Amino acid sequence: MSNQKILLVEDDQNFGDVLRSYLEMHEYDVTLATDGEAGLDSFKKGEFDLCIFDVMMPKKDGFTLAKDVKILNKEVPIIFLTAKTMTDDVLEGLRIGADDYISKPFNSEELLLRIQAILKRSSAKEDPKEEIKEFHIGKYHFNYPLRILTFSEGTAEENKEKLSPKEAQLLRLFALYMNDILPRSEALTKIWGEDNYFTARSMDVFVTKLRKYLKADTNIEIVNIHGNGFQLLVRTEERANIEE
Repeated sequence: MSNQKILLVEDDQNFGDVLRSYLEMHEYDVTLATDGEAGLDSFKKGEFDLCIFDVMMPKKDGFTLAKDVKILNKEVPIIFLTAKTMTDDVLEGLRIGADDYISKPFNSEELLLRIQAILKRSSAKEDPKEEIKEFHIGKYHFNYPLRILTFSEGTAEENKEKLSPKEAQLLRLFALYMNDILPRSEALTKIWGEDNYFTARSMDVFVTKLRKYLKADTNIEIVNIHGNGFQLLVRTEERANIEE
């Protein structure tokens, strides 16, 4: 696997050189530009896994550069370096689509940890499983974009269930983790946006609804794994016969 590529745009040449050397020591491939326009040119010429932009720069400031970069590639993660700690600057960066910001002076190890966390999240988004739109769950067919769950037996109309958006999101996660444990915290964070007592209770209600939708196939069971999460168990006909 090739080194992950970082575009560093920092107008302080000495600081930029030191930061580039530090990141290269940790096996990142770093391109350094010293103003916003040069940074945009570098971005157009290469492919980068992450960008680090200073906010205050000549020719094109970091916020403007980030807007231009997001037009070219809306998925690329961006970290802002700023000497300011004003809330307005932080909010402006987040509105543009920044993944993180760090105020100067900063601990280089802290920046490294933030880079690693963002790149890990970014690579998770590229998981091929995330592109799967239709699922076979026992005797059911689940079309995620249409949010339609269809049972294979009986008349067509009476066996179709239109799920709510959250029901569909949760069933999709269960299907991606079929026969494995789906961590409660992951489901809560991805679907409800936060993991707390109230969202956990809400999730329990939706799990109960999904159990009801899937009850026609006796080989399907959603099991509560105490202290961990849930497991969508789908037994094959052969296994079901043996267990009986």
